[in-house]
Amino acid sequence: MLKLITNAHVFAPQDLGIQHLLIAGDRIAWMGADLNDLGILNAAEVLDLEGQRLIPGLIDGHAHLTGGGGEAGFGSRVPPVPHEQFLSAGITTVVGVLGTDDTTRDTRSLVAQALYLRDHGVNAWCHTGGYHVPPVTFTGSVRDDIVFLDPVIGVGEVAISDHRSSQPTFEEILRIASDAHVAGLITGKAGIVHLHLGDGERGLDLVRRALAETELPPRVFNPTHINRKKALFEEALDVARSGCWVDITAFPVTDSCSDDELSADEALLRYLDSGAQPERITMSSDGGGCLPVFDAQGEMQHFDIGQPATLTDTLTRLLASGASLERVLPAFTRNPARLLRFHDRGRIEAGAAADLVLLDNHHRIRDVMTQGVWRIKGQ
Repeated sequence: MLKLITNAHVFAPQDLGIQHLLIAGDRIAWMGADLNDLGILNAAEVLDLEGQRLIPGLIDGHAHLTGGGGEAGFGSRVPPVPHEQFLSAGITTVVGVLGTDDTTRDTRSLVAQALYLRDHGVNAWCHTGGYHVPPVTFTGSVRDDIVFLDPVIGVGEVAISDHRSSQPTFEEILRIASDAHVAGLITGKAGIVHLHLGDGERGLDLVRRALAETELPPRVFNPTHINRKKALFEEALDVARSGCWVDITAFPVTDSCSDDELSADEALLRYLDSGAQPERITMSSDGGGCLPVFDAQGEMQHFDIGQPATLTDTLTRLLASGASLERVLPAFTRNPARLLRFHDRGRIEAGAAADLVLLDNHHRIRDVMTQGVWRIKGQ
């Protein structure tokens, strides 16, 4: 079925002004500023956006598809995230991870949930492994999981500098990174190690050492939660300058947030103002994950649950504060697409996937298209 979208103010993510788009199947077949260039066409559906802003679907590189939690007993397990939560947040592509509980949850269930989401309109992939080393895998091998399982694109989230991690050694991290990198070369997949950063004083020491002492490309090491501590954020700026992609978590903004934390919107603006390469910063939701607070003895005091909507809440706050859409949008779209090697996503152009989001005048998600189909209309 052909769909014609006219008079869209396209941010691709760069500002292209008013454009017209022809959608054929699950692809953008044509885009141009002059409808006359398209010639005579009988589209089954025509939508005039009258100058409203059209952006690429958001790419969430870190969500707990099967649910997270469990650090305060079985009653604290978080259920799987419904597909509607991703779509209503404008998230058209998501990458699933396992967290602390990679014992009762495993790569098999994560792959199954990714395939479930695909059948419900969300473009879904996942990583193999979880917090702990050796990684929990489907085939018995990190490399084989990435090579032979279509949804699996990397390893993670492997925990470092956290009391819940398995305290991996430098050599263990290198072996995992090497397997991920080689598997990425074989398949063209991302081939990254997605690293959970805790509150520990060691911070990014293992990553710094890997960058200094090995031949592995910096892009293989992908730290997340870099805004949980200001000192960690400063470290992340340094490794980004060395070639790593680093990831901000859209933690919910609450009155209980520590003075040492950076909100996601503040962290992104600080990063962009720092002089570090703007293409190496990404934003993710941690949707479905447990957001715990522990005491000095490692006992959980209370926890929140990550929501996919925090990703779009962050974008809305940025735009409402006067930030330029063209400046901040790449962190939600093009940058993660480049890191994750989703070559046909994260941008609006002819040949790209027809994953589109329409913003209303208040910078909120209004309509969402994935795979060429309108999944959300006028919310």
